[in-house]
Amino acid sequence: MNDFLSALILGIVEGITEFLPISSTGHLIIVNQFVGFSEQFANMFNVVIQLGAILSVVVYFRKRLIPSGRNKSLENQRIFHLWKKTIAGVIPALAIGFLLGDYIEERLFNTTVVALALIVGGIILLYIENRKPLNRITSVEHLTYKTALLIGFIQCLAMIPGTSRSAATIIGAMLLGASRIVAAEFSFFLAIPTMAAASGYTLLKSGMLLSTHEFLVVACGFIVSFAVAWLVIAGLMNYISKRNFKPFGYYRIVLGIIVLAYFSLI
Repeated sequence: MNDFLSALILGIVEGITEFLPISSTGHLIIVNQFVGFSEQFANMFNVVIQLGAILSVVVYFRKRLIPSGRNKSLENQRIFHLWKKTIAGVIPALAIGFLLGDYIEERLFNTTVVALALIVGGIILLYIENRKPLNRITSVEHLTYKTALLIGFIQCLAMIPGTSRSAATIIGAMLLGASRIVAAEFSFFLAIPTMAAASGYTLLKSGMLLSTHEFLVVACGFIVSFAVAWLVIAGLMNYISKRNFKPFGYYRIVLGIIVLAYFSLI
């Protein structure tokens, strides 16, 4: 397959799946079974296109995340408090990822684990949506530091490929009393330091030097991932203001069964 076509496909997959509770890593592992990048380049490429998705969050929520020049304004204080809660939420993932990241990548990055995690995560999503919602927390600003830290611990389950970082944080936030919108928003915000740290570590570890062709391929995937992720964020925020996460739960279960069946036959 042409490298730029592969970059386009993977960029679209990353952009669609990164912030939906369906596991971008799981989808990329599956798609990489059919796309012809070498293992080392594929790992680095997947990291860079994740950075494109992160940038889309910053751009989409820029007014809520980036302080203005008036440092003493109430709005800037709110932004700084939001960032502090976000940093509190990312501490567990940084600690556990540093200790166990290489082991998890070596032992768990395969299609069987992805399929099982997709199915289990889908069942949990359905359970969450079928119970009476708590909805005690109706604004991200009302999240306490304790709640943010607890969500961060639950996010660590996403180190198992196929679990989905966004699904783990959304489920964690809803279990702790957040509304769907608050759970989704905090999941977006928590993605920024979590994915930036993980991506930076992977890039430093890979130490790859890119040729001009490889750089252009990576740039193509980055741009496509950014654009698609921005559209998905806008669509998801509109969707969950009116509907629930059940379709994503059913999708995960069906996809997990298909992946188990397919890769057990080849």
